[in-house]
Amino acid sequence: MKVVSLYARVSSKRQVQEGTIESQVAELERRINEDKQELLNEHKFIDNGYSGSKLERPGLDELRDKVAEGKIDKVYIHSPDRLSRNYVHQMILLEEFQKAGAEVIFLNHQVGNSPESNLLLQMQGAIAEYERAKIMERNRRGRLHAARKGCISVMAVAPYGYRYIKSGTTGEERRFEINEEEARIVKKLFMWIGEERVSINETVRRLKERSVRTQKGREMWNQSTIQQILKNPAYKGQAAFGKTKSNPAKPRIRPQRNAGSQQRCSLTYPSKENWIYIPIPRIVDEALFNAVEEQLAENRERARIQKRKAAYMLQGLIVCQHCRYAYCGVRSGSKKKERVNYYYRCSTIYAFSSSIRGICNSKSVRADVLEMAILEKVKSILNEPEGMMNEYQQRLEGRRESPLEQDLERQESKLKRGISRLIDSYTNEYINQEEFESRITEMKGHLKEVEQEKERMKDQKETQQEFAMIISSIKKFSSGIESEIDQYDWLEKRSVIRKLVKRIEVNVDDITIVFRIKEFVAQSGQNQNVQHCPRVP
Repeated sequence: MKVVSLYARVSSKRQVQEGTIESQVAELERRINEDKQELLNEHKFIDNGYSGSKLERPGLDELRDKVAEGKIDKVYIHSPDRLSRNYVHQMILLEEFQKAGAEVIFLNHQVGNSPESNLLLQMQGAIAEYERAKIMERNRRGRLHAARKGCISVMAVAPYGYRYIKSGTTGEERRFEINEEEARIVKKLFMWIGEERVSINETVRRLKERSVRTQKGREMWNQSTIQQILKNPAYKGQAAFGKTKSNPAKPRIRPQRNAGSQQRCSLTYPSKENWIYIPIPRIVDEALFNAVEEQLAENRERARIQKRKAAYMLQGLIVCQHCRYAYCGVRSGSKKKERVNYYYRCSTIYAFSSSIRGICNSKSVRADVLEMAILEKVKSILNEPEGMMNEYQQRLEGRRESPLEQDLERQESKLKRGISRLIDSYTNEYINQEEFESRITEMKGHLKEVEQEKERMKDQKETQQEFAMIISSIKKFSSGIESEIDQYDWLEKRSVIRKLVKRIEVNVDDITIVFRIKEFVAQSGQNQNVQHCPRVP
């Protein structure tokens, strides 16, 4: 018996709340029953509140994995735009399902191999993509027109200190209303900065002492949250529309700390000249707001002056392996003492900056000891780059015992021919369905293993080719250094370290150095992705 599944999707939160996805599932289940097929609950793949313009959806990812493993024979979908609103994505998914041997059934369209059927499907995909673009443009222009008329409905949420009053049965328009309890806190923030001239860190401490909670009920305030409040013109009676602009998500080198797995968009910040101001009740007067703005600008200038002279050789490079926060340099002892020691310690030691994860218990590291160890490691890499080559070669020793590439090609061709003959045998009724399903699943599994082995061998070849480029790049960099590093002054040593070292990860028992190998190879005209991570005891 064939294994069937269904896929359903809605994109907006309103559709999720209204339960429109249940109607999709009901229609799909009705069609599956009409086709006299059996559907298991574990084969229902649903994406609630995910845009059809992107492929990164948990339900769709799970469905694709099951299809690739050969565990799904039929996929029921309401319409092509539920699969994707992007025509290219539709073609990618349908081709992927077809290659895996899974049949796709749309309720409003039958997928076939004829030119007419493919043309109709392509037209539906193109129309769905065009329809989505038109809806987004109409929505953008409508919100822009409403903002210019002064309608508060274009604002997503009310800022701290206000309530969002929605329109009721009496016909009143939506508006912001002052929340007196929160407004008192806002006034204090502006007075502390604008009149008492305290720092943002001091405001965090004062809020903690007074047990003031954030809008989300947290006990600890973030510095960025307070800065956003102090910069928001809504508190002087002018709510700004258009402060941010949503763009397609940009790829990240590594996932954000404390963030979800799916990045839906990237934000840009248009200039103030493009903002549209909507009048609302004010909490502070304009003079106090301007005084705070001047004080924040003064604080930024003072911070820049202090940072112009680097005090620590490894500043900005050290990361705590335990909590992934940066290490910062600190002084031990007062200036009056003859001997003052410097340390690197995890930045969460400061209570005001650890509101979410708490204070990390990682140990501090003597600055002079760590700097000397890093400098010695850099010197050894520059003097003997072949040592790095030997380490990479050792990493590959365990991978050498693998079939030849020609053998894998023969196995792949043999399995594909076997699958083709097996399908012909089943079509001509030489074997029954039970035997066919058992053997086709086994052969697809073997084929997947062969394809994975081929991909691994390809990666191994590329890695071996990278070795020569890495060594050549390091030798080229080393030859550009005119004299021994020991003869360099403090700033020159710091410059060499920052050119070579990408990151230093501090753990309880050891330290890992991540070198900037990728940048060296890129300078040689190559685009590789290799990092060398020796450990310092």
